Amino acid sequence: MIYNFLASFQLFSPAEINDIIALMKPKKLQKGDFFIQEGKTCKEVAFLNTGILRTFFRAETAEETTYCITFPGALMTAYSSFITSKPTIENIQALVPTELLLIQKKELDLLSNTNPNWTNFLKIIAEQQYLELERRVFQFQQEKAKKRYLDLLEHQPIYVQQIPLQYLASYLGITSRHLSRLRKEISL
Repeated sequence: MIYNFLASFQLFSPAEINDIIALMKPKKLQKGDFFIQEGKTCKEVAFLNTGILRTFFRAETAEETTYCITFPGALMTAYSSFITSKPTIENIQALVPTELLLIQKKELDLLSNTNPNWTNFLKIIAEQQYLELERRVFQFQQEKAKKRYLDLLEHQPIYVQQIPLQYLASYLGITSRHLSRLRKEISL
């Protein structure tokens, strides 16, 4: 899956793709395990091979807000911490047993310094992250919760069923009770 992901950018030769894959280390997370927790500095990027990750932060009230759910075939990191080398305020947690492929920041920096294709790749990834963030902001401002839920069901039907109700509701910006009503309404 990682080979096809990297090849889809049409920036790298097969040898270059194999070189980065050789640098990646597998890591397994059990349900509830963290990729990173608030207060720690993120020094790696993960490719999500299997499983589901949720990204959340804790408000002053200690209430958790899930603002990102990542599905297989995507890169994941605590991006601001990764860029600034400062401790993160977010938590990234496995919702189900998860398999990751990790690459260290120092290795990505070395690749970027020795091959301009890696600089282009990192630029594209940063742009994609920005566009996804913008999409989420517009989605919250323009769409009703039902539409957001239906879109998620359309794009990730199998995985949505594996996400606990409270995390899915938080991600959609609604209460668990509202999500239960939406599910009931949709299944009728």
